[in-house]
Amino acid sequence: MNALEFRETGQGKVGGPLLLLLALTAGCTSTTVDEFRQGDTGIESHESVVILGRRQAGNRETSSDFVECVGDRLAQGMDGLSVVPEQEFLDAMFPWFEPRTAPLQPEHLGRLMVEEQVALTMRDFGVRYIIWVDGFTETLNRVGSISCTVAPGGAGCFGYGSWEDDASFNAEIWDVENYNGVGQISTDATGQSFMPAIVIPIPLIARVEANACQRLGDQLKSFVIGG
Repeated sequence: MNALEFRETGQGKVGGPLLLLLALTAGCTSTTVDEFRQGDTGIESHESVVILGRRQAGNRETSSDFVECVGDRLAQGMDGLSVVPEQEFLDAMFPWFEPRTAPLQPEHLGRLMVEEQVALTMRDFGVRYIIWVDGFTETLNRVGSISCTVAPGGAGCFGYGSWEDDASFNAEIWDVENYNGVGQISTDATGQSFMPAIVIPIPLIARVEANACQRLGDQLKSFVIGG
């Protein structure tokens, strides 16, 4: 069976040992992080970063929730960075950073900075680095089935389903001061999720996107601080 199905008839159940095994294995993710550095970095206390999601790909736009998550991660801790909220930056920079007009290469920043509003806004926010995040989370390999029955004595569901989640994101770091790219960081998190059903479905979800956010945010902070 290629898809997780919910049907009103049928029988089957997941035993206690199997349920325990699924509970122990679900939620576990495998995360890899790759870094490519092209230049030196460092940031002063009066400088900030802005994290923007790439949204030129139509149906596979980088979600604003993930961008916000990464920004929150960079701002955490004693060594937290000053992060300009994405929407606040986009509103102040309209229309230069809209999907159709946003710069695709760091060299294009020099052309934008001749615009008075762009230069003033960059200065007011104290932006030293622009971090472009591109990626998405997708669900793969759904298998299994859950059958639900309704009877005069009550209702219940039996069976199980499973699927694999993959969160793949890439961050490109631009130095606003020098109009050049200083590096890229990519992260990929995969995990298996399960939904056993003994009377009621119990989702056991692998938190792949949360793990990808955490690892990417931590690596970006270390990268920007440099040293």
